[in-house]
Amino acid sequence: MATKIRLQRRGHKNYAFYSIVIADVRAPRDGKFIEKIGTYNPNTDPATIDLKFERALYWVQVGAQPTDTVRNILSREGVYMMKHLLGGVKKGAFGEAEAQAKFEAWKNDKVSGLEKLKAQKAEEKKAAQKIRLEAESKINEEKAKALAEKKAAILAEEAAKAAEEAKAAAEAAAAAAAAEGEAAADAPAEAPAQEEKAAE
Repeated sequence: MATKIRLQRRGHKNYAFYSIVIADVRAPRDGKFIEKIGTYNPNTDPATIDLKFERALYWVQVGAQPTDTVRNILSREGVYMMKHLLGGVKKGAFGEAEAQAKFEAWKNDKVSGLEKLKAQKAEEKKAAQKIRLEAESKINEEKAKALAEKKAAILAEEAAKAAEEAKAAAEAAAAAAAAEGEAAADAPAEAPAQEEKAAE
């Protein structure tokens, strides 16, 4: 019976979550399987993989064929590296302890690389956030400047209007005073004429 190591879809709409299963090649994707050896969640960053390493190694050694995605997952988890090292042990190139030491060194190197990548991503995120904040502060400064200019223009307009009103009031007061002066000047001229009439 030809077996495959493949993904079986789980989860819900817009949130795919996969089981890594050993299945007959003739079985449907989400149908009957022989054994479940792990899970794969691509929704996290980085993707979360929970794998039964020993069982995955066993099935790879007995000839189960993985799909492309599962091959990448197994390679990332070190299943193929361990298979390669065990092949070297069988050929007598080195001992099992040395193979285990090489695998541990590879795993530690991979972990340190992942941590470095995480740190780099965090720095990039921080730098992007800083740039965004600077851009926002610049925009806020420009808005504040425009608002201050608008307020200054409104105040200047109001001051000009008040000055015009004061000038108009002063002109009206001057005109009223002039009219009163003319009335006062006309009143004494009329009085002697009235006196002359009274004398006659």
